[in-house]
Amino acid sequence: MKLPTVALVGRPNVGKSTLFNKIVGKQVSITEDIPGVTRDRIYQEANYNKKKFYLIDTGGIDTTKLDFNKEIKMQAEIAIEEADIVIFIVDGKEGITTNDLIVRDILRKSDKKVIVAINKADVKETNNNLYDFYELGFETYIPISSIHNIGFAELMDTVTQNFKETEEIEDTRTKFSIIGRPNVGKSSLTNALLNEERVVVSNIAGTTRDSIDSVLKYNNEEFIVIDTAGMRKKGKVFESVEKYSLFRSLKSIDRSDICLVVINAEEGITEHDKHIAGYAIERGKGLIFVVNKWDKVTDITIQEFEKLMKAEFQFATYAPVVYLSALTKKRIHTLMPEIVKVKENIKREIKTSIINEVIQDAYQLNLPPSYKGKRLKIYFTSQTGIKPPKFTFRVNNKGLVHFSYERYLENKIRENFDFTGTPIIIQFKNRNGDEE
Repeated sequence: MKLPTVALVGRPNVGKSTLFNKIVGKQVSITEDIPGVTRDRIYQEANYNKKKFYLIDTGGIDTTKLDFNKEIKMQAEIAIEEADIVIFIVDGKEGITTNDLIVRDILRKSDKKVIVAINKADVKETNNNLYDFYELGFETYIPISSIHNIGFAELMDTVTQNFKETEEIEDTRTKFSIIGRPNVGKSSLTNALLNEERVVVSNIAGTTRDSIDSVLKYNNEEFIVIDTAGMRKKGKVFESVEKYSLFRSLKSIDRSDICLVVINAEEGITEHDKHIAGYAIERGKGLIFVVNKWDKVTDITIQEFEKLMKAEFQFATYAPVVYLSALTKKRIHTLMPEIVKVKENIKREIKTSIINEVIQDAYQLNLPPSYKGKRLKIYFTSQTGIKPPKFTFRVNNKGLVHFSYERYLENKIRENFDFTGTPIIIQFKNRNGDEE
């Protein structure tokens, strides 16, 4: 079931981030300790009264900023276009400002359902300014306080009143999404795999607007192929805001078991490629790199490009790399076997006795460094999850775990078991149950 999308817009310092965190039910950090992950978190899946939806946060719209027209305004417009409902947040304490009127004009052009959330309803000034906001010309106004929980239930009831309760129907078929920057050949790759012109293909970046699901049969097994949206707004291509189109791919990443990150061989590897791969890893998805348009490359060999891939994607060296041409279908046959392999690896389970033997051997081979006379001891290891594989280590003191030793243990696991194409989660717990 396709989830609805809600966007938060408004000028700076009106409480968008506070409301965003409250809706998603957790403090969403602006930084992630994962290489390649963009620092600007603008998207999250949310759940209110068993109704799931996507929530998009946008940068504060401020006309005094020099880069307003180039980036912030485009970011907001793209988020608004994606949204089914927009929550327009204003500062009740300060009243209507010029920036509020700018946001109003953008929203009027969008023709989307808008709910005006008048924040800071807990202060006296808001009551004095309350009815001034009706001049904005929208239908629904709800006074709220993001901090003091005033009006939150009314706001969310209004936002989600037409949303359907999510029915959890498990589809056991493996789903893989084809993600990447605009114009790298995602739709062409989908067509090549399906062997039919199922998706509109164009050399104009952003032809695909929404994600499209297709069923692919390979070796008598069904797979779901998710071709992700490009970046388009009413026929216009915003080349300078690729980083803001990322949330479109995130929707497809969340629904996937495996992500195919498509890279344009002609253009080489970009920072945006790293960001997209980083999000797939953060979501715990299987990962395959597809270097497309390889038939047009003449100045570098596969071996040389392989070295470049390892250097640029040091945080995902476990992911296989496939070189092909989606347009000519050259080497297209090499892709599905890798997908099948990764499909098996993301759900691979290792017997407890075997993983303990491997870890204890690794421990004795390379003892962890001591710290203030204390040394990490590993008592017991077990696999506690799949998709992605997760391993839990019972130790004497998890505070003694150095990141380099954790990496060493992961490498030992990978040396002994085939986890090609899948991230591995490792967690440490104190044997006495004290998690502090």
